[in-house]
Amino acid sequence: MSKTKHKYKKIIFKADNYMLKGWLHLPDTPSPPVIIGSHGFASSGKSPKQIELAEKCCNVGIGFFRFDHRGCGESEGEFNKVTSLDARCSDLVSAITTICNLKETSNKISLFGSSMGGAVVLKVAGENPQINIESIITLAAPIRGSSIIVSNAQKKEFPAKFFEKNLKFDIYKCIENISNILIFHGAKDEVVPVENAMEIFKNIKEPKKLVIMENGDHRISNKEHQKKLIKLAVAWYL
Repeated sequence: MSKTKHKYKKIIFKADNYMLKGWLHLPDTPSPPVIIGSHGFASSGKSPKQIELAEKCCNVGIGFFRFDHRGCGESEGEFNKVTSLDARCSDLVSAITTICNLKETSNKISLFGSSMGGAVVLKVAGENPQINIESIITLAAPIRGSSIIVSNAQKKEFPAKFFEKNLKFDIYKCIENISNILIFHGAKDEVVPVENAMEIFKNIKEPKKLVIMENGDHRISNKEHQKKLIKLAVAWYL
């Protein structure tokens, strides 16, 4: 992954009384459109995929805002007490409002969501028609919490009731009016089975595109898959 070259500024904002921290990457273009990223379950706004995508988007005049959800990275909150799909949706809505109110950006917003972040952006877009979302990209997004395969390490770290309570969701009914979405998924995803992507694609409106990466895993660790993801993502946002 390349290092960030464009300027970026730290943004601190509030969601449900939690102070959240993010980083806004800005191109030289005045009042650019902005993509807002929602990271995965145990990740943060410092995800290499988001940083790489932010750099490439800035190259074509698009801003990118990456942030830490509550309980993650540098944001407030105790992870196992504040993590849920609804809580992260509230974080994202607050992030959208924050970016739209800045003087240096336009109000043209697109979304990027990875893993659980993909479910977050879909739910926010589907349940908030008053928010004008230009386009959406998801990567390895689950459509329901029950489809997520919990690793042995996570089972040791969190009690079973955590997943039953905090990750019990189903966004099937939220997505039927969503359009202009690009869906990525690895065919060999070991955490969120690829059938999730197929179900999402089947139940959303055109324009839409589904990209299944052969032998791709959940983290998209294959370098060629990463290049393809970034290239197609930037083209979709243009």
